[in-house]
Amino acid sequence: MSYTADLHIHSPFSRATSKKSDLPGLLAWARVKGINLVGTGDFTHPGWLSHLKTNLVEAEPGFFRLKDENVPPAFDEGRPEATRVRFVLTSEISSIYKRGGRVRKIHNILMVPDFRAVERINRRLASIGNIESDGRPIIGLDSRDLLEILLEESPEGFLVPAHIWTPWFSLFGSKSGFDTIEECFGDLSEHIFALETGLSSDPAMNRHISALDNYTLISNSDCHSPAKLGREVNIFSCREDFFSMREAIKNPALGFEGTIEFFPEEGKYHLDGHRKCGVSFNPLETKAADNICPVCGSPLTIGVNHRIMDLADRSAPVYPENDPFYKSLVPLMEVISEIIGVGPGSKRVLSHYRQLINSYGSEFNVLLNTPLDDLKNSLPLLDEAIRRIRNNQVIRKAGYDGQFGVITVFEKDELQRFKGQASLFEKKRKSIPSEKKKEATQPVSPVVTKPRTEEQPKVSAFLPNPDQGKAITSSHRRILVTAGPGTGKTYTLISRLIYLLEKRQVRPEEIVAITFTNRAAGEIRERLISTVGDKADRVTISTFHSFCLGRLKEEREVTVIGEEERDLLLKKILPDLSNRDRRLMSLRIADSLTLGGLAGEQPEEDRELLQIREEYREALRATGALDLEEIIPGFLDELRLKQNSGEEVLKDVNYLLVDEFQDVDQSQYELTEFIARRAETFVIGDPDQAIYGFRGSDLNLFFRFAEDSSTEVLKLKDNYRSAPPVVTAAAGLISRNRLKSGVRLTPHAAGDTPLTFCMAPSPRAEAEYVVGEIEKLIGGVSSYSINTGRSGKGESSWSFRDIAILYRLSRQADSLVEALERRGLPFQLIGVRPFFKKADIRAAYYWLLCAAGG
Repeated sequence: MSYTADLHIHSPFSRATSKKSDLPGLLAWARVKGINLVGTGDFTHPGWLSHLKTNLVEAEPGFFRLKDENVPPAFDEGRPEATRVRFVLTSEISSIYKRGGRVRKIHNILMVPDFRAVERINRRLASIGNIESDGRPIIGLDSRDLLEILLEESPEGFLVPAHIWTPWFSLFGSKSGFDTIEECFGDLSEHIFALETGLSSDPAMNRHISALDNYTLISNSDCHSPAKLGREVNIFSCREDFFSMREAIKNPALGFEGTIEFFPEEGKYHLDGHRKCGVSFNPLETKAADNICPVCGSPLTIGVNHRIMDLADRSAPVYPENDPFYKSLVPLMEVISEIIGVGPGSKRVLSHYRQLINSYGSEFNVLLNTPLDDLKNSLPLLDEAIRRIRNNQVIRKAGYDGQFGVITVFEKDELQRFKGQASLFEKKRKSIPSEKKKEATQPVSPVVTKPRTEEQPKVSAFLPNPDQGKAITSSHRRILVTAGPGTGKTYTLISRLIYLLEKRQVRPEEIVAITFTNRAAGEIRERLISTVGDKADRVTISTFHSFCLGRLKEEREVTVIGEEERDLLLKKILPDLSNRDRRLMSLRIADSLTLGGLAGEQPEEDRELLQIREEYREALRATGALDLEEIIPGFLDELRLKQNSGEEVLKDVNYLLVDEFQDVDQSQYELTEFIARRAETFVIGDPDQAIYGFRGSDLNLFFRFAEDSSTEVLKLKDNYRSAPPVVTAAAGLISRNRLKSGVRLTPHAAGDTPLTFCMAPSPRAEAEYVVGEIEKLIGGVSSYSINTGRSGKGESSWSFRDIAILYRLSRQADSLVEALERRGLPFQLIGVRPFFKKADIRAAYYWLLCAAGG
């Protein structure tokens, strides 16, 4: 018996998934699509597992049916479908872990035959990570170890690597995957016998790689709403039970017939590119550009087609004997949408779709089996559209970097000609030849390059504007660049580094580049590597703290303690103080250490602080420890002592570059000036964006650097990031600053972005306002929010991934998280662990526990 299976889906407990993806909703839409077997997805989530156990009963070995199959049809006026639907227990796991010096991000699908196996697997996984946070849990578990757990807890189950070519989260992904199956699964590789191709590739592309010949290629929808079921499916002709299905996948001759696919160009990652820059390249264009986006200068996201080419060892696909068939289709709603000229989610499209399903039974029956003459009377041009799709005569605009591609059937002006001249129905299409599976060619997609959009800079990242060019190539020994927001500050800094290395042939070891975060340092290094290669590894790129700490460690062993450890040690020194007073004292000590000490006559209050601080420092010195806040002033003191003794210091630093110079504090400024006495110094920042005064930074220092007569002062004025209303509003605020750059920005991005001003009486009220605005942007998250008008008109072109919340203080996140969770909005809280709390330094905590008597 032949049946159709979609084995990879998600439940309502997964982020950004429709609430209608419960079992009745999945059953209703499976009938509409013509699907007989549906994976449950998300069996690791306790809430979803409870739903499954309550509503499913075993029908055949390892296959389940809904207890009450009399569910409402997917359409209000639809008739009950006769399609018999079964479910099989599946779940997707996101494994993020480090292997071979790289972070790996792999998604894998688990398939098991019974609930007892699910419970055993869940117990093991719950001991490793949080399986309740998301339907697709993120666990720091090696894929090989995940497979081992599956084999131990469910020997009858099997694992399939999911969407194996997706750049960011897959087995062969260009960003964080492996080059071979063996590299990923090691000694357990023999237990992998099937691979999920994903939406952006098809079997023909995969058959360019001989190493995949012995693996069955399956396809699934990976859908997040029941209406997307069946985007890709598998066809079986074996008995309907878990074990027969598994053996058919393992050995297709036992009943795995083939797959129905997306056209791979419709997938979100088929080509290379940058969605935010509107850049889409085929692999040859990418290589010609050295993998760098010509708009922003960042590495391109390498797509599926390119990645397959890199691993391919064949110039054309070679199919194993009796290889299953595959057929590419276009979703029926998209076909209707193109014909009538409205969006696929519109009521008109849904109305025509419902009529076709009610007439012909299922979507797959319409697309594959219904006679064209019957379709001719259903919707004008539908028969011609379906004929072309069945013959692979489609027009492909490939997706890239998270942007779905577009598959159309008619040329731009062809629809009007067809509608106006019925005789054209009989003409043959000449522009797109029929494609057959065995005639597939080398996986190089046609060139699809998007023109520059209005939002993009008018100046290419490789062609600096005159102001940028002057800053990049200046030969002055002291350079201060005032770079307004969106004027290409980071690009200018990196280009200056490239200029020094490539044009002036400066030795990398002579260059020090200072940033304010480890993340920024990593991004600069990554972009530099993509241009100058190994030279970048020999350039010092770090934060002020990391640079000074590294130099101190060259002289002696140093243990660094941070805020938590300081509080712990003060508990021993000041046992009589309350927790609140001791915390305030800790903050005052941190401030005084950052400023480099309290010199001269002190008021009574400061003398007390000085005494306590010295007791604290003495306790640190006794064990060779160093407070985080005194790393820079302490290093500066050592430099001065060595210089006074006649020793030449920092003689290896001949070129200094400092980013975000508007946020330096006194000790950081003095260190910059100390190095600038002998090194060519380039500092860049925006005094109109100085925000760290509460941490000790002093904007006056930015302008003081310019007071030296030998300093060349340059300005970047062309803003490529923000729409004119944003630039105008910002200028109005900046004009009231006591200290300001005086730079008048010229906006080059188009748009009329609206600005909203809100004064909230409390953090909670502010959070509620923010979340309310998000609901308006996305058109509501529930019927209640739409019906009450809380979400505006209930219509929107925005999704959650288009929205970010930026906050200045970390404590503001608490109210925002509470409000988001209360409204049920999915979110990710992004944070960076301080460098001094990494494993090799964090050990100081245990010393402090002992020192404090803990």
